[in-house]
Amino acid sequence: MSSFFQRVYRVVRRIPPGKVATYGQIAALLGYPRAARTVGWAMHALPEDSDVPWQRVINAQGRISTSWQEHDVSHQQRLLEAEGIVFGADGRVDLAAFGWEGLTWPEIDELQRGEAESSLD
Repeated sequence: MSSFFQRVYRVVRRIPPGKVATYGQIAALLGYPRAARTVGWAMHALPEDSDVPWQRVINAQGRISTSWQEHDVSHQQRLLEAEGIVFGADGRVDLAAFGWEGLTWPEIDELQRGEAESSLD
């Protein structure tokens, strides 16, 4: 599995319940602002029993976009609603209300230190 995917998973694990992030936001946090699609591929590559909260990653329009046959839009929406996220009549999440603010500078530093340490293993 690519180290980029592992980095994506580390960031996504930090999205708290009741918040969502966009594919592009995750990519930008990792220093690759044009890699939103690759973040989507990373989410798609997760095994069924993963502890990564994949459901918290949505598109920049506040919509669920999934091509997974195992997890359709309604499944992801149910998971998010169980966390208190509200969908509008148009099927969108209000990113101003439910969007994750991202990582703080100390969290980014910690994430990067962890990556440097794991590369030494």
